[in-house]
Amino acid sequence: MSAIKGPMLMVGAMGIFAIQDALIKDVSSRVPLAMITLVFGSIGTLVFWIAARQQGLRLFDLSLFRGAVAGRAALEVLATTGVMVSLSLVPLSVFASIMQVMPLVVTLGAALLLGEKVGWRRWLAIGVGFIGVLMILRPGAGFDPYALVPLVTVLAMSMRDLITRKIPPGIPSLLLSGWGFMAVFPSAALLALAEDEVLIQAPALDWFVMTLVALTGVVAYSMLVVATRIGDVSLTTPFRYSRLIFAMMLGIVFFGERPDLLTYIGSALVVGAGLFTLLRERALRRRVAVAET
Repeated sequence: MSAIKGPMLMVGAMGIFAIQDALIKDVSSRVPLAMITLVFGSIGTLVFWIAARQQGLRLFDLSLFRGAVAGRAALEVLATTGVMVSLSLVPLSVFASIMQVMPLVVTLGAALLLGEKVGWRRWLAIGVGFIGVLMILRPGAGFDPYALVPLVTVLAMSMRDLITRKIPPGIPSLLLSGWGFMAVFPSAALLALAEDEVLIQAPALDWFVMTLVALTGVVAYSMLVVATRIGDVSLTTPFRYSRLIFAMMLGIVFFGERPDLLTYIGSALVVGAGLFTLLRERALRRRVAVAET
């Protein structure tokens, strides 16, 4: 039964994440990004602080906040800032399409920075994935320079995931998640420097939407954690790509987006390359496990 629950929870998490992205895109047209980020970080930090207290942990234990943990937090600041700016500047479908290249960037980073072995098939998949990104970005005629923002965001998020591998296993995931939300506050400060207004008298509806942004993030993240814990990771992880489908549907229905043929083809190449990489890694892990028995 867990084999079914894992993928179902993953799809649910990706759907809620896509809703969160749509909410950010909607409210960012009326409310400063710094204000949205501040509300998001405040509610998220409060939720994880309560969860940490219930487990007897100290969310504000700065004695652990060094080395890889500090580096991860810095990259979290860049990632959060990039997500907020991206959603305010580019179509939801383009943002979601570019974000799907992240597993390929992580694989590339693991090979170049961590010395992990990557065979020619996965190198080929990485190349195909980046061709798909180029089709989405369309350098030259019709190029939107704002589309580079989500690409930089992917790089920051990928580096964050890579550096997470260097964090001592004794540090609870709950603390890392809580510190991730705390990193939102420096992100709000960075956004405030680039905006004329930081705080405004927003109507009750916008306050409600900003609260939903935070709550959907917490719920989706919690579902993601449960999905990866109760199910086969290699079976569950590919369902992350369902986020692209949800995002495109929301973009078309609520924002009037009309992705063109190149965007669809590029997205298919990115997703296909990512799925192949995941399946290849799963096969290699099985081969190693058999060899060790």
